[in-house]
Amino acid sequence: MARKSILVVDDEKNQREILETILSGEGYDVTTASSGEAAMKFVADRHFDLVLTDLKMTGMSGLELLKQLTDFDKSIIVILLTAHGTIDSAVDALRLGAFEYLQKPYDSEKLLETVSRALKKLTTLDAEIVSVSPEMDKVKKLILKIAKSNSTVLIRGESGTGKELIARSLHKNSERSNEVFQAVNCAAINENLLESELFGHEKGSFTGAVSDKKGLFEIADNGTLFLDEIGELDISLQAKLLRALQEKQIRRVGGTREINVDVRVVAATNRDLLAMVGEKSFREDLYYRLNVLSIDIPPLRDRRSDIPVLIDYFIKKHTRSSGRKIAIAPDARRLLEDYGYPGNIRQLESAIERAILLCEDDTVRLDDLPPEMTQGSGPSTAAGSDIVKLPAEGVNFEDVERSLIMQAMDRTDNNITKSAKLLGLTFRTLQYRLEKFGFKKDEGEGSGTSDEGSET
Repeated sequence: MARKSILVVDDEKNQREILETILSGEGYDVTTASSGEAAMKFVADRHFDLVLTDLKMTGMSGLELLKQLTDFDKSIIVILLTAHGTIDSAVDALRLGAFEYLQKPYDSEKLLETVSRALKKLTTLDAEIVSVSPEMDKVKKLILKIAKSNSTVLIRGESGTGKELIARSLHKNSERSNEVFQAVNCAAINENLLESELFGHEKGSFTGAVSDKKGLFEIADNGTLFLDEIGELDISLQAKLLRALQEKQIRRVGGTREINVDVRVVAATNRDLLAMVGEKSFREDLYYRLNVLSIDIPPLRDRRSDIPVLIDYFIKKHTRSSGRKIAIAPDARRLLEDYGYPGNIRQLESAIERAILLCEDDTVRLDDLPPEMTQGSGPSTAAGSDIVKLPAEGVNFEDVERSLIMQAMDRTDNNITKSAKLLGLTFRTLQYRLEKFGFKKDEGEGSGTSDEGSET
């Protein structure tokens, strides 16, 4: 098995050398960087399992580096070191996704124990599918059946069902498990930058391209590339993705040479790609290239036996570092188990995390749960409840869709970003539907910007 790779970031040379000596002595593959900016260049060129960074540095701070690292690759685990520790900065670090926060002068045994614990988490996190339902048993069996293949996989499911977790499980159970897993949300990156993100660029190819940059296809060579929200990919990029899948070659933006890549692509969507093919907004040839193997993830409301198990799992997850023992009042647990979860697992985890932070005596009560759950204002407050009642005579679905979209646009003063959030759509999806219905935005009206996050 390949050695675990660690990137040490500190602007003090002697600190870098001390950490490199300690970690290399334990058999880790260690690289050092003298700044956050240098660290990001290393990360762009190769995969690291863990980053150990100082908090106070000239230029980019450790917290700023943490933000950029988690945006770039959520699988990287980050530990912060500082001689200037404060409660506020510790909370900020943990809130932003740091695994641990250690204060200098650190004990080498404590450091190594923390690193070992972090890397142990890495080996279990990627494939920890928490479920007891027969519906998810089928999914897990399918994962094991197709993981060894190099064929592309299309994962379908509603937002929040855990599609990235399924992709990571595919990778962990594949022959590529010791290689890189890279994930990108196709809806979260400006379409003008996404081509560079995927395929890289040459120095001078556009304004701001001050050096050559590898794209995710090159970084994930011999590993797995997860393309989340593939239905949001611009039609022009779809052609370039198709070529990369067919020819196993890519060309950087502004480049002239072909670069061979061996990447297994796993894509995910919460949209009906076949319907998009019919609407000419998604290439038919790309759809069939991606859909060689497919996995359908059932929504949480269709596997209700998983909810109690997930509740207990998320309580343990969000109290592990603090050691708190959290109980749930019977009426609060009843609501958690009966709720319809239109936002699926992500919504459940968010509700649990919020309740743990708010409860005052280590007991979660109804008042600690989100208002949309306790006040019945959400789209669904119980399993199987209807969001909209269908009249006996039926409806024209496009009229209903148009009406809801126009209501959202009116309510947000024509702000597409805010309207998309109200409707549970991505920015690009709503933009496409507005164009379909002939909506014209007057010059100067607020269209917002795409700020969609990862859906899994």
